Amino acid sequence: MAEDIFDKIISGEIPSYKVYEDDDVLAFLDLSQATPGHTLLVPKQHVADIYAYDDALAGKVLTKIPFIARAIKASDDKIIGMNILVNNGEQAGQSVFHSHIHFIPRYQDDGLNLPAPTEAHDISEAEYEKRAQQIRDQF
Repeated sequence: MAEDIFDKIISGEIPSYKVYEDDDVLAFLDLSQATPGHTLLVPKQHVADIYAYDDALAGKVLTKIPFIARAIKASDDKIIGMNILVNNGEQAGQSVFHSHIHFIPRYQDDGLNLPAPTEAHDISEAEYEKRAQQIRDQF
């Protein structure tokens, strides 16, 4: 498998602005900085997306979310909220196919248009129940 940019950051081949690292994960500033402090959390184990996580990897990575979020929020008293996003698949906006979690601090009047606008949908109760049952059947 070819290395991606995150593998190269993890190995140190490409420099990054690290904010946290342990045996399982690396957190570093996203160069796009959607807002100041925009951070990515990546597992050191290469997996393409959340669907590739097993329970052990999920325990190592996902339990770090509150830990990283609290540190980012505490870093700037102007942070009043945070979007935590995981894009899975190209259609969902994933551009690097190494699983990663975005932490996007929110500031008063930051101008960032997240989350995506929501609006009511004309969906029947039967259709909602059908969709819910299709998901429940997978557990």
